Amino acid sequence: MSATKPRLAIIGSGWAGFYIVQNIDLEAYSVTVLSPRRTSAYTPLLASAAVGLFNFYLAEEPVRSKSRSALRFVKANVLDIDFGKRACRCAPAFDEDPALAQEEFEVVYDYLVIAPGCMPNTFNTPGVEENAIFIKNVSDAMRVRKTLFDLLEKASLPHITPERASELLHIAIVGGGPTGIELTAELDDLRKDELKAIYPLVAEYMNISVYDVAPHILSAYDNRLHEYASNQLEKRHVDVATNTQIEHVDKDALYIKDKGRVPYGMLIWATGNKNVPLVEKLESDVKVSRRGLKRILTDDRLRVLKPDGEFYDGVFALGDAADIEGASLPTTAEVAVQKAKYLVGNFNLRAKHGPPNPAFRETFKYEQKQLVSYIGAHDGVIAGKGPNDPGWTGRSAWLAWRSGSLLWNRNWRSRVVIVLTWCLNRVFGKEIAKM
Repeated sequence: MSATKPRLAIIGSGWAGFYIVQNIDLEAYSVTVLSPRRTSAYTPLLASAAVGLFNFYLAEEPVRSKSRSALRFVKANVLDIDFGKRACRCAPAFDEDPALAQEEFEVVYDYLVIAPGCMPNTFNTPGVEENAIFIKNVSDAMRVRKTLFDLLEKASLPHITPERASELLHIAIVGGGPTGIELTAELDDLRKDELKAIYPLVAEYMNISVYDVAPHILSAYDNRLHEYASNQLEKRHVDVATNTQIEHVDKDALYIKDKGRVPYGMLIWATGNKNVPLVEKLESDVKVSRRGLKRILTDDRLRVLKPDGEFYDGVFALGDAADIEGASLPTTAEVAVQKAKYLVGNFNLRAKHGPPNPAFRETFKYEQKQLVSYIGAHDGVIAGKGPNDPGWTGRSAWLAWRSGSLLWNRNWRSRVVIVLTWCLNRVFGKEIAKM
Protein backbone atom coordinates (compact mmCIF):
# COMPACT_ATOMS: atom_id res chain seq x y z
CA MET A 1 0.00 0.00 0.00
CA SER A 2 1.24 3.45 -0.85
CA ALA A 3 2.88 5.42 1.97
CA THR A 4 1.38 8.63 0.57
CA LYS A 5 -2.15 7.59 1.42
CA PRO A 6 -3.62 8.67 4.77
CA ARG A 7 -3.61 5.73 7.18
CA LEU A 8 -7.11 4.84 8.33
CA ALA A 9 -7.40 2.38 11.23
CA ILE A 10 -10.80 0.81 11.94
CA ILE A 11 -11.36 -0.87 15.30
CA GLY A 12 -14.06 -3.52 15.00
CA SER A 13 -15.68 -5.58 12.24
CA GLY A 14 -19.30 -5.40 13.35
CA TRP A 15 -22.15 -3.58 11.61
CA ALA A 16 -20.43 -0.19 11.63
CA GLY A 17 -16.85 -1.23 10.98
CA PHE A 18 -17.74 -3.76 8.30
CA TYR A 19 -19.87 -1.27 6.35
CA ILE A 20 -16.95 1.17 6.27
CA VAL A 21 -14.56 -1.60 5.23
CA GLN A 22 -16.83 -2.51 2.31
CA ASN A 23 -17.38 1.05 1.08
CA ILE A 24 -14.29 3.15 1.85
CA ASP A 25 -12.28 4.33 -1.16
CA LEU A 26 -9.19 2.09 -1.05
CA GLU A 27 -7.55 4.20 -3.73
CA ALA A 28 -7.57 7.13 -1.31
CA TYR A 29 -6.86 5.50 2.06
CA SER A 30 -4.47 2.90 3.42
CA VAL A 31 -6.93 0.91 5.54
CA THR A 32 -6.13 -1.37 8.48
CA VAL A 33 -8.91 -3.28 10.25
CA LEU A 34 -8.24 -4.33 13.85
CA SER A 35 -10.66 -6.95 15.13
CA PRO A 36 -10.65 -10.26 17.03
CA ARG A 37 -13.10 -11.68 14.46
CA ARG A 38 -12.26 -12.21 10.80
CA THR A 39 -15.93 -12.24 9.84
CA SER A 40 -18.89 -9.94 10.41
CA ALA A 41 -22.15 -11.59 11.47
CA TYR A 42 -25.54 -10.63 10.06
CA THR A 43 -27.16 -10.89 13.48
CA PRO A 44 -30.81 -10.83 12.25
CA LEU A 45 -30.05 -14.06 10.37
CA LEU A 46 -28.45 -15.98 13.25
CA ALA A 47 -31.70 -17.41 14.66
CA SER A 48 -32.75 -18.66 11.22
CA ALA A 49 -29.34 -20.25 10.63
CA ALA A 50 -29.47 -21.92 14.06
CA VAL A 51 -32.67 -23.80 13.17
CA GLY A 52 -31.57 -24.80 9.67
CA LEU A 53 -33.39 -22.32 7.42
CA PHE A 54 -30.11 -21.92 5.54
CA ASN A 55 -26.41 -22.65 5.82
CA PHE A 56 -24.39 -20.90 8.53
CA TYR A 57 -21.98 -19.28 6.08
CA LEU A 58 -24.85 -17.16 4.73
CA ALA A 59 -25.21 -15.44 8.12
CA GLU A 60 -21.74 -13.91 8.06
CA GLU A 61 -19.32 -12.23 5.68
CA PRO A 62 -15.50 -12.38 5.75
CA VAL A 63 -13.64 -9.10 6.20
CA ARG A 64 -11.02 -10.23 3.72
CA SER A 65 -12.20 -10.53 0.13
CA LYS A 66 -10.71 -10.70 -3.33
CA SER A 67 -12.40 -7.48 -4.36
CA ARG A 68 -11.03 -5.60 -1.30
CA SER A 69 -7.55 -7.10 -1.23
CA ALA A 70 -5.91 -3.70 -0.73
CA LEU A 71 -7.09 -3.44 2.86
CA ARG A 72 -5.09 -4.94 5.70
CA PHE A 73 -6.80 -7.09 8.34
CA VAL A 74 -5.13 -7.71 11.71
CA LYS A 75 -6.71 -10.30 14.03
CA ALA A 76 -6.13 -8.52 17.30
CA ASN A 77 -7.69 -6.86 20.30
CA VAL A 78 -7.03 -3.16 20.77
CA LEU A 79 -5.92 -2.69 24.37
CA ASP A 80 -5.41 1.07 24.44
CA ILE A 81 -5.12 4.14 22.23
CA ASP A 82 -2.45 6.82 22.53
CA PHE A 83 -4.19 9.82 20.97
CA GLY A 84 -1.04 11.94 21.21
CA LYS A 85 1.11 9.44 19.31
CA ARG A 86 -1.84 8.45 17.09
CA ALA A 87 -1.21 4.78 17.81
CA CYS A 88 -3.29 1.77 18.88
CA ARG A 89 -1.71 -0.72 21.28
CA CYS A 90 -2.79 -4.21 20.23
CA ALA A 91 -2.49 -7.87 21.18
CA PRO A 92 -3.01 -10.87 18.87
CA ALA A 93 -6.46 -12.45 19.36
CA PHE A 94 -5.98 -16.21 19.32
CA ASP A 95 -7.64 -17.96 22.26
CA GLU A 96 -5.80 -21.20 21.57
CA ASP A 97 -2.41 -19.45 21.84
CA PRO A 98 -2.34 -17.33 25.02
CA ALA A 99 1.42 -16.88 24.80
CA LEU A 100 1.00 -15.06 21.48
CA ALA A 101 -1.32 -12.54 23.16
CA GLN A 102 1.68 -11.30 25.16
CA GLU A 103 3.42 -10.13 21.97
CA GLU A 104 1.92 -6.65 21.87
CA PHE A 105 2.43 -4.25 18.97
CA GLU A 106 1.33 -0.81 17.78
CA VAL A 107 -0.61 0.30 14.73
CA VAL A 108 -0.27 3.98 13.86
CA TYR A 109 -2.96 6.00 12.13
CA ASP A 110 -3.81 9.35 10.59
CA TYR A 111 -7.55 8.73 10.95
CA LEU A 112 -9.15 6.41 13.46
CA VAL A 113 -12.63 4.87 13.60
CA ILE A 114 -13.55 3.31 16.96
CA ALA A 115 -16.34 0.74 16.60
CA PRO A 116 -15.56 -2.24 18.89
CA GLY A 117 -19.21 -2.96 19.70
CA CYS A 118 -20.41 -4.31 23.04
CA MET A 119 -20.34 -7.49 25.10
CA PRO A 120 -23.33 -9.40 26.47
CA ASN A 121 -24.36 -8.12 29.88
CA THR A 122 -24.82 -10.89 32.43
CA PHE A 123 -25.70 -8.31 35.12
CA ASN A 124 -23.17 -10.16 37.29
CA THR A 125 -25.52 -13.14 37.56
CA PRO A 126 -23.40 -16.01 38.93
CA GLY A 127 -22.96 -18.93 36.53
CA VAL A 128 -24.10 -17.21 33.34
CA GLU A 129 -20.66 -16.81 31.75
CA GLU A 130 -19.89 -20.49 32.26
CA ASN A 131 -23.24 -22.02 31.29
CA ALA A 132 -25.17 -19.78 28.90
CA ILE A 133 -25.02 -19.41 25.12
CA PHE A 134 -24.89 -15.84 23.81
CA ILE A 135 -26.25 -15.02 20.36
CA LYS A 136 -23.64 -12.69 18.89
CA ASN A 137 -22.02 -14.59 16.01
CA VAL A 138 -22.22 -17.69 13.84
CA SER A 139 -20.25 -19.78 16.33
CA ASP A 140 -23.03 -19.12 18.85
CA ALA A 141 -25.71 -20.15 16.34
CA MET A 142 -23.77 -23.35 15.62
CA ARG A 143 -23.61 -24.08 19.33
CA VAL A 144 -27.38 -23.63 19.66
CA ARG A 145 -28.04 -26.17 16.90
CA LYS A 146 -25.51 -28.70 18.19
CA THR A 147 -26.73 -28.42 21.76
CA LEU A 148 -30.37 -28.81 20.73
CA PHE A 149 -29.76 -31.99 18.77
CA ASP A 150 -27.52 -33.43 21.47
CA LEU A 151 -30.37 -32.88 23.93
CA LEU A 152 -32.87 -34.53 21.60
CA GLU A 153 -30.59 -37.55 21.29
CA LYS A 154 -30.13 -37.75 25.06
CA ALA A 155 -33.89 -37.54 25.57
CA SER A 156 -34.31 -40.40 23.07
CA LEU A 157 -32.22 -42.85 25.08
CA PRO A 158 -34.31 -45.86 26.18
CA HIS A 159 -33.82 -45.38 29.92
CA ILE A 160 -34.75 -41.66 30.02
CA THR A 161 -38.05 -41.01 31.81
CA PRO A 162 -40.62 -38.49 30.50
CA GLU A 163 -39.84 -36.23 33.47
CA ARG A 164 -36.15 -36.24 32.67
CA ALA A 165 -36.86 -35.72 28.95
CA SER A 166 -38.90 -32.60 29.83
CA GLU A 167 -35.95 -31.25 31.83
CA LEU A 168 -33.44 -32.00 29.07
CA LEU A 169 -35.65 -30.40 26.43
CA HIS A 170 -36.46 -27.27 28.40
CA ILE A 171 -35.00 -24.36 26.39
CA ALA A 172 -34.65 -21.34 28.68
CA ILE A 173 -34.25 -18.01 26.87
CA VAL A 174 -33.40 -15.00 29.03
CA GLY A 175 -34.33 -11.77 27.30
CA GLY A 176 -37.64 -10.63 25.87
CA GLY A 177 -36.24 -8.26 23.26
CA PRO A 178 -36.26 -8.89 19.51
CA THR A 179 -33.26 -11.28 19.61
CA GLY A 180 -34.74 -13.49 22.31
CA ILE A 181 -38.26 -13.48 20.87
CA GLU A 182 -37.16 -14.18 17.29
CA LEU A 183 -35.02 -17.11 18.43
CA THR A 184 -37.96 -18.36 20.49
CA ALA A 185 -40.17 -18.12 17.40
CA GLU A 186 -37.75 -20.01 15.16
CA LEU A 187 -37.22 -22.78 17.75
CA ASP A 188 -40.97 -23.10 18.28
CA ASP A 189 -41.54 -23.41 14.52
CA LEU A 190 -38.85 -26.10 14.39
CA ARG A 191 -40.49 -27.94 17.30
CA LYS A 192 -43.93 -27.86 15.69
CA ASP A 193 -42.74 -28.88 12.21
CA GLU A 194 -39.52 -30.80 11.56
CA LEU A 195 -38.85 -32.13 15.06
CA LYS A 196 -42.25 -33.79 15.29
CA ALA A 197 -41.31 -35.83 12.22
CA ILE A 198 -37.70 -36.73 13.02
CA TYR A 199 -38.06 -37.12 16.81
CA PRO A 200 -41.65 -38.38 17.12
CA LEU A 201 -41.06 -40.03 20.52
CA VAL A 202 -39.61 -37.01 22.33
CA ALA A 203 -40.53 -33.81 20.43
CA GLU A 204 -43.63 -33.44 22.58
CA TYR A 205 -41.40 -32.98 25.63
CA MET A 206 -39.61 -29.95 24.18
CA ASN A 207 -40.70 -26.79 25.98
CA ILE A 208 -39.55 -23.19 25.63
CA SER A 209 -39.57 -20.48 28.30
CA VAL A 210 -38.81 -16.78 27.94
CA TYR A 211 -37.67 -14.94 31.07
CA ASP A 212 -37.37 -11.18 31.40
CA VAL A 213 -36.99 -8.86 34.37
CA ALA A 214 -39.16 -6.25 32.59
CA PRO A 215 -42.95 -6.24 32.98
CA HIS A 216 -43.47 -7.28 29.34
CA ILE A 217 -41.60 -8.57 26.30
CA LEU A 218 -40.73 -6.45 23.23
CA SER A 219 -40.74 -3.32 25.38
CA ALA A 220 -39.84 -1.07 22.43
CA TYR A 221 -43.33 -1.67 20.98
CA ASP A 222 -46.57 -0.11 22.20
CA ASN A 223 -48.90 -1.92 24.59
CA ARG A 224 -51.17 -3.42 21.94
CA LEU A 225 -48.31 -5.05 20.07
CA HIS A 226 -46.33 -6.47 22.96
CA GLU A 227 -49.54 -7.80 24.53
CA TYR A 228 -50.45 -9.39 21.19
CA ALA A 229 -47.00 -11.01 20.98
CA SER A 230 -47.30 -12.39 24.53
CA ASN A 231 -50.76 -13.80 23.88
CA GLN A 232 -49.73 -15.47 20.62
CA LEU A 233 -46.69 -17.10 22.20
CA GLU A 234 -48.72 -18.37 25.14
CA LYS A 235 -51.32 -19.83 22.76
CA ARG A 236 -48.50 -21.89 21.24
CA HIS A 237 -47.50 -23.06 24.73
CA VAL A 238 -44.41 -20.89 25.08
CA ASP A 239 -44.04 -19.90 28.73
CA VAL A 240 -43.55 -16.12 28.93
CA ALA A 241 -42.34 -15.21 32.41
CA THR A 242 -41.93 -11.45 32.86
CA ASN A 243 -41.02 -9.65 36.10
CA THR A 244 -38.61 -12.54 36.70
CA GLN A 245 -35.36 -12.15 38.58
CA ILE A 246 -32.76 -14.85 38.03
CA GLU A 247 -30.48 -15.06 41.05
CA HIS A 248 -27.92 -17.54 39.70
CA VAL A 249 -27.56 -20.48 37.34
CA ASP A 250 -25.61 -23.72 37.23
CA LYS A 251 -25.07 -26.23 34.43
CA ASP A 252 -28.50 -27.80 34.92
CA ALA A 253 -30.85 -25.18 36.36
CA LEU A 254 -31.91 -21.58 36.82
CA TYR A 255 -32.56 -20.32 40.34
CA ILE A 256 -35.38 -17.80 40.19
CA LYS A 257 -36.43 -15.48 42.99
CA ASP A 258 -39.77 -16.53 44.51
CA LYS A 259 -39.79 -19.68 42.36
CA GLY A 260 -36.66 -21.62 43.19
CA ARG A 261 -34.86 -24.16 41.03
CA VAL A 262 -35.97 -24.55 37.39
CA PRO A 263 -34.12 -27.27 35.42
CA TYR A 264 -33.10 -26.58 31.82
CA GLY A 265 -31.29 -28.35 29.02
CA MET A 266 -30.08 -25.25 27.15
CA LEU A 267 -29.78 -21.69 28.45
CA ILE A 268 -29.65 -18.84 25.93
CA TRP A 269 -28.80 -15.39 27.29
CA ALA A 270 -30.09 -12.65 24.98
CA THR A 271 -30.47 -9.60 27.15
CA GLY A 272 -28.50 -6.40 27.62
CA ASN A 273 -25.13 -5.03 26.58
CA LYS A 274 -22.10 -3.88 28.50
CA ASN A 275 -19.06 -1.98 27.34
CA VAL A 276 -15.95 -3.73 26.08
CA PRO A 277 -12.70 -3.30 28.09
CA LEU A 278 -11.35 -0.75 25.59
CA VAL A 279 -14.07 1.76 26.52
CA GLU A 280 -13.15 1.36 30.18
CA LYS A 281 -9.49 1.88 29.35
CA LEU A 282 -10.21 5.11 27.45
CA GLU A 283 -12.40 6.61 30.16
CA SER A 284 -9.78 9.13 31.29
CA ASP A 285 -9.03 10.26 27.71
CA VAL A 286 -12.52 10.57 26.20
CA LYS A 287 -15.90 11.75 27.33
CA VAL A 288 -18.21 8.86 28.23
CA SER A 289 -21.88 8.56 29.12
CA ARG A 290 -22.53 8.27 32.84
CA ARG A 291 -25.98 6.68 32.86
CA GLY A 292 -26.81 3.18 31.65
CA LEU A 293 -24.41 1.60 29.18
CA LYS A 294 -21.00 3.29 29.25
CA ARG A 295 -20.39 4.64 25.73
CA ILE A 296 -17.87 6.97 24.08
CA LEU A 297 -19.52 10.32 23.42
CA THR A 298 -19.16 12.11 20.10
CA ASP A 299 -20.42 15.34 18.59
CA ASP A 300 -23.03 15.36 15.83
CA ARG A 301 -20.31 14.68 13.24
CA LEU A 302 -19.27 11.51 15.13
CA ARG A 303 -15.96 13.03 16.30
CA VAL A 304 -14.77 11.67 19.63
CA LEU A 305 -15.02 14.17 22.45
CA LYS A 306 -12.30 14.82 25.01
CA PRO A 307 -13.29 15.07 28.69
CA ASP A 308 -13.30 18.87 28.36
CA GLY A 309 -15.80 18.77 25.48
CA GLU A 310 -13.35 19.48 22.64
CA PHE A 311 -13.02 16.85 19.92
CA TYR A 312 -10.06 14.81 18.71
CA ASP A 313 -9.11 15.68 15.14
CA GLY A 314 -9.47 12.69 12.84
CA VAL A 315 -10.89 10.34 15.50
CA PHE A 316 -14.45 9.06 15.15
CA ALA A 317 -16.63 6.59 17.06
CA LEU A 318 -19.85 4.80 16.18
CA GLY A 319 -21.72 1.55 16.70
CA ASP A 320 -22.84 0.21 20.07
CA ALA A 321 -19.74 1.55 21.83
CA ALA A 322 -20.52 5.19 20.97
CA ASP A 323 -23.31 7.71 21.31
CA ILE A 324 -23.94 11.31 20.29
CA GLU A 325 -23.87 13.73 23.22
CA GLY A 326 -27.32 15.15 23.81
CA ALA A 327 -28.97 12.92 21.20
CA SER A 328 -28.78 9.38 22.55
CA LEU A 329 -29.65 6.57 20.14
CA PRO A 330 -30.27 2.85 20.78
CA THR A 331 -27.68 0.11 20.27
CA THR A 332 -29.16 -1.31 17.08
CA ALA A 333 -27.79 -2.39 13.72
CA GLU A 334 -29.86 0.31 12.00
CA VAL A 335 -28.19 3.09 14.01
CA ALA A 336 -24.72 1.63 13.41
CA VAL A 337 -25.22 1.31 9.65
CA GLN A 338 -26.70 4.80 9.24
CA LYS A 339 -23.74 6.30 11.10
CA ALA A 340 -21.34 4.22 9.00
CA LYS A 341 -22.98 5.47 5.79
CA TYR A 342 -22.60 9.04 6.97
CA LEU A 343 -18.97 8.55 7.98
CA VAL A 344 -17.79 6.66 4.89
CA GLY A 345 -19.63 9.10 2.62
CA ASN A 346 -17.75 11.99 4.17
CA PHE A 347 -14.42 10.17 4.09
CA ASN A 348 -14.85 9.48 0.38
CA LEU A 349 -15.98 13.07 -0.20
CA ARG A 350 -12.89 14.34 1.58
CA ALA A 351 -10.71 12.21 -0.70
CA LYS A 352 -12.27 13.68 -3.86
CA HIS A 353 -11.98 17.36 -3.02
CA GLY A 354 -9.16 19.64 -2.07
CA PRO A 355 -9.57 22.65 0.20
CA PRO A 356 -12.03 24.09 0.90
CA ASN A 357 -13.33 20.57 1.54
CA PRO A 358 -17.09 19.96 1.72
CA ALA A 359 -16.74 16.84 3.91
CA PHE A 360 -18.47 16.88 7.31
CA ARG A 361 -20.27 20.15 6.68
CA GLU A 362 -23.58 18.41 7.30
CA THR A 363 -24.27 16.85 10.68
CA PHE A 364 -25.44 13.26 11.15
CA LYS A 365 -29.21 12.82 11.24
CA TYR A 366 -30.82 9.52 12.17
CA GLU A 367 -33.96 8.30 10.40
CA GLN A 368 -36.00 5.91 12.52
CA LYS A 369 -37.15 2.82 10.65
CA GLN A 370 -40.18 0.82 11.70
CA LEU A 371 -39.44 -1.93 14.20
CA VAL A 372 -40.30 -5.43 12.98
CA SER A 373 -40.15 -8.69 14.95
CA TYR A 374 -41.07 -12.29 14.19
CA ILE A 375 -43.13 -14.13 16.83
CA GLY A 376 -43.54 -17.53 15.13
CA ALA A 377 -46.09 -19.41 13.02
CA HIS A 378 -45.80 -16.93 10.13
CA ASP A 379 -46.85 -14.09 12.44
CA GLY A 380 -45.09 -10.89 13.42
CA VAL A 381 -45.46 -7.38 14.78
CA ILE A 382 -44.57 -4.07 13.13
CA ALA A 383 -44.48 -0.82 15.07
CA GLY A 384 -46.53 2.10 13.75
CA LYS A 385 -45.02 5.08 11.96
CA GLY A 386 -46.16 7.51 14.62
CA PRO A 387 -48.18 7.92 17.83
CA ASN A 388 -51.47 7.60 15.92
CA ASP A 389 -50.44 4.55 13.93
CA PRO A 390 -51.19 1.29 15.82
CA GLY A 391 -48.88 -0.79 13.62
CA TRP A 392 -49.94 -4.19 12.40
CA THR A 393 -49.58 -7.91 12.95
CA GLY A 394 -50.06 -11.19 11.10
CA ARG A 395 -48.63 -12.81 8.01
CA SER A 396 -47.85 -9.50 6.28
CA ALA A 397 -45.73 -8.52 9.28
CA TRP A 398 -43.88 -11.84 9.04
CA LEU A 399 -43.23 -11.29 5.33
CA ALA A 400 -41.92 -7.80 6.06
CA TRP A 401 -39.60 -9.23 8.71
CA ARG A 402 -38.39 -12.02 6.45
CA SER A 403 -37.67 -9.70 3.51
CA GLY A 404 -36.08 -7.14 5.83
CA SER A 405 -33.78 -9.80 7.27
CA LEU A 406 -32.76 -10.76 3.75
CA LEU A 407 -31.81 -7.18 2.93
CA TRP A 408 -29.44 -7.01 5.90
CA ASN A 409 -27.18 -9.35 3.92
CA ARG A 410 -25.42 -7.03 1.48
CA ASN A 411 -23.85 -9.78 -0.61
CA TRP A 412 -26.06 -10.38 -3.66
CA ARG A 413 -24.72 -13.89 -4.16
CA SER A 414 -25.72 -14.78 -0.58
CA ARG A 415 -29.14 -13.19 -1.02
CA VAL A 416 -29.83 -15.34 -4.07
CA VAL A 417 -28.70 -18.49 -2.24
CA ILE A 418 -30.91 -17.63 0.76
CA VAL A 419 -33.97 -17.17 -1.44
CA LEU A 420 -33.26 -20.43 -3.28
CA THR A 421 -32.86 -22.19 0.08
CA TRP A 422 -36.20 -20.82 1.27
CA CYS A 423 -37.82 -22.20 -1.89
CA LEU A 424 -36.22 -25.62 -1.39
CA ASN A 425 -37.32 -25.60 2.26
CA ARG A 426 -40.86 -24.87 1.15
CA VAL A 427 -40.89 -27.88 -1.14
CA PHE A 428 -38.70 -30.41 0.69
CA GLY A 429 -38.55 -29.13 4.29
CA LYS A 430 -35.51 -27.79 6.11
CA GLU A 431 -32.18 -29.44 5.41
CA ILE A 432 -31.98 -30.76 8.97
CA ALA A 433 -35.02 -32.92 8.23
CA LYS A 434 -34.08 -34.21 4.76
CA MET A 435 -37.12 -35.77 3.12
